[in-house]
Amino acid sequence: MKDKDDKYEKAERGSTKILPKTVLLILLCGLSFYLGGLYCGKNKLQVNDVAKAGSSLDVVNSPQANSVSFPECSSDYQDYTPCTDPRKWKKYGTHRLTFMERHCPPVFDRKQCLVPPPNGYKSPIRWPKSKNECWYRNVPYDWINKQKSNQHWLKKEGDKFHFPGGGTMFPNGVSAYVDLMQDLIPEMKDGTIRTAIDTGCGVASWGGDLLDRGILTVSLAPRDNHEAQVQFALERGIPAILGIISTQRLPFPSNSFDMAHCSRCLIPWTEFGGVYLLEVHRILRPGGFWVLSGPPVNYENRWKGWDTTVEEQRSNYEKLQDLLTSMCFKMYAKKDDIAVWQKSSDNTCYNKLSNDPDAYPPKCDDSLEPDSAWYTPIRPCVVVPSPKLKKTDLESTPKWPERLHATPERVSDVPGGNGGLFKRDNSKWKTRVKHYKKLLPAVGSDKIRNVMDMNTAYGGLAAALVDDPLWVMNVVSSYAANTLPVVFDRGLIGTYHDWCEAFSTYPRTYDLLHVDGLFTSESQRCEMKYVMLEMDRILRPNGYAIIRESSYFAETIASVAKGLRWSCRKEQTESESENEKLLICQKKLWYSSNATSETK
Repeated sequence: MKDKDDKYEKAERGSTKILPKTVLLILLCGLSFYLGGLYCGKNKLQVNDVAKAGSSLDVVNSPQANSVSFPECSSDYQDYTPCTDPRKWKKYGTHRLTFMERHCPPVFDRKQCLVPPPNGYKSPIRWPKSKNECWYRNVPYDWINKQKSNQHWLKKEGDKFHFPGGGTMFPNGVSAYVDLMQDLIPEMKDGTIRTAIDTGCGVASWGGDLLDRGILTVSLAPRDNHEAQVQFALERGIPAILGIISTQRLPFPSNSFDMAHCSRCLIPWTEFGGVYLLEVHRILRPGGFWVLSGPPVNYENRWKGWDTTVEEQRSNYEKLQDLLTSMCFKMYAKKDDIAVWQKSSDNTCYNKLSNDPDAYPPKCDDSLEPDSAWYTPIRPCVVVPSPKLKKTDLESTPKWPERLHATPERVSDVPGGNGGLFKRDNSKWKTRVKHYKKLLPAVGSDKIRNVMDMNTAYGGLAAALVDDPLWVMNVVSSYAANTLPVVFDRGLIGTYHDWCEAFSTYPRTYDLLHVDGLFTSESQRCEMKYVMLEMDRILRPNGYAIIRESSYFAETIASVAKGLRWSCRKEQTESESENEKLLICQKKLWYSSNATSETK
């Protein structure tokens, strides 16, 4: 028994010695695996961080720059707008025309091909001649010519469309129409009004006329099967974007535009609880103006031509007036076919909304962010201007051009934003643009009219180019800091956008695209080839791209650009930094392989 016990005790002691060794071995293996994983993970983090910091290719290898090529899309995709595609409309509802809103294709349905130009496409007529004429083959839409030529929207003569400046509500021409408007709104003459939006813009003749008067207008219209209003506008060199006031907010911040305009745009302003007018109220600056011509204005003299009755139009006008009053608008001026209301800049009116539980429309609650405007539903409530903003109303905003360089009040709402940073940004872009013009002499010439800054901060590029014969669409990422209010406060225009999706425009509508670190900042979300395919879609043949990126991405971008049939060259930045490079690219003009020799 003793021997057995001794043997057991020895075995137990032996096992206790073996057990710690086994556990130790397992722990060491686990620790080794953990440290190895940590080390590898650490390396991955370092690569990403270095990429974001813009490290030199000597330090970190760039993403593998394999050669890539893209096939041509079929010719029926020559006016392809991926997120507003009429081919897909039947999938979506007709209520409030929601089918015309943005509905982007899923990843598996995205096109990986190059959108061809129409047969016979030519380099666009240069500004300022383009305001009055464009090549028919560039925008080959006969329907609008047949339907609207009697109203002098446009007229086809030979191989060109001509734009006489007519419209449904201005048969005497757009200039006479705007002259009358200026008589009613003197603020249009002295630099008080700088930015405007035209809802239902036709071929953008109103916005084109205002450019000559120092007012920068965003012309807005939905994608349609026949009229191509936005494409005509951009072909003419006039700012425009695809969009519709429906169930989603427009992609602009609150308190942005100095003036909004509707000329017989046929938007049912008083229906659905007045939501369409509530959205105009949201984007209009306090003290800003809303201009309406067409039904029901001047119904007393016009009702017979509207296929209606005088009683019905009187009722519609009274409903409109009551709705505007409830939103803190007041009648400012009225003459003939034009009526003007002004949005209140006095919070006394809005305080009444807060104190009256039965008020309609009610005041929006504080949980609804006023500037949230990317796939944000329109709510049937009034967005009240923030009382903490004392200098955002139109009267307190410096007049143009002083406002371009005055520090906007809303810069302090940007994380880390302040007056000093704003001034330094201004100075930085003056230096950069001077360098750009050396590298690309077309900048500042009549070769470049429509420009897009694809990921701006404060609109510095646009400000530095303000004296050149061009305009800039300033794009702020829906995932970035909200700097777009600052852009509008400066008297510039822009929009929110997510570059993982297609932009709201037709193909071949911009002469110059500018990128500043977009691929670095969005590389974790957006696949580069899709972003560059979208750049190719919206860039005009013979148009340019200035791509400012970390050295880490430069070679890959150049490789994809070659697959797009672009020619690119690498240049130093103005500071000659090794961590950042410039790619100066030009898109070549090519025709579909299906095009006939007669139309090329």
